[in-house]
Amino acid sequence: MNELKISIEQVNPAVLWGPNNDHFEIIKKQYPKLKLVARGSEVKVLGDEQELTVFNDKFSQLLQHVEKFDNLNITDLERIFGAKKVTSALPAEQPANDKSTTGEVIVFGHNGVMVKARTANQRRMVTSINTNDVLFAIGPAGTGKTYTAVALAVRALKNKEIKRIILTRPAVEAGENLGFLPGDLKEKIDPYLRPLYDALDDMIPPDKLKTYLENRTIEVAPLAFMRGRTLDNCFVILDEAQNATDMQLKMFLTRMGPTAKFIVTGDVTQIDLPKKQQSGLHTALRILTDIKGIDIVYLSGEDVVRHKLVKRILEAYGDIQ
Repeated sequence: MNELKISIEQVNPAVLWGPNNDHFEIIKKQYPKLKLVARGSEVKVLGDEQELTVFNDKFSQLLQHVEKFDNLNITDLERIFGAKKVTSALPAEQPANDKSTTGEVIVFGHNGVMVKARTANQRRMVTSINTNDVLFAIGPAGTGKTYTAVALAVRALKNKEIKRIILTRPAVEAGENLGFLPGDLKEKIDPYLRPLYDALDDMIPPDKLKTYLENRTIEVAPLAFMRGRTLDNCFVILDEAQNATDMQLKMFLTRMGPTAKFIVTGDVTQIDLPKKQQSGLHTALRILTDIKGIDIVYLSGEDVVRHKLVKRILEAYGDIQ
């Protein structure tokens, strides 16, 4: 009897094996002549050499699917293993926590969340980044510009189109004083970067995200930390760009390497810079409009995807017309 060992380190075992190990039981039923034992990050399979070869090919496809989408359902198992019909206590699932009902899936997030472009202008962002290397996404709070940008970056990483994601923001106080916040530099800066972490939490399993952050596959850092660097083979997002000065935004945009993608998001109605400082975003939107390879998508109140009251609040404050 031959033995095959397969590592499953690259995937989330909870997604692979399913609730109550339902997926594991289904796979076993498809190969009754093989003995499957799953322990930790390894699967051991015993059986005839020819059966093992067939199983190894199908199981590799399964791992690739889970690694790419971080999601697995009964239909996927039927397709990958060529089964006419597999049965389970679970319904043929659409994830219960999918809150989006429109648009193509950008990325399959953590716990089966399907991250979609939910409005016309979010869909424009998805289309634009396919043909442009620099995209400005401009709009008021709640329009999903940052969330969509992060989803596009995570998709590029999962598809191995790039090797790294870099997310950055200007560390500008919005009414608070940075110097009086407790802790070291990282602890002072992290609250400004929290929205970026929140988006990543939705899209990448916690263990994998921790690994990505530790090995710098994903880097979240203040804008000042970009100076002097060449950012290549990566997807870079500058969030809250309205709080970058002319020199900072110029510095950021000129960090771009030959195979990078840049998305700049901002809300020109919420500038937190000192009154004497001009927002670099205003200048960039004026002088970069007609450059090939750079696109600008303006989001509006129609794109607000938070609570329905957010749109009315923005209207009351005059942020949207």
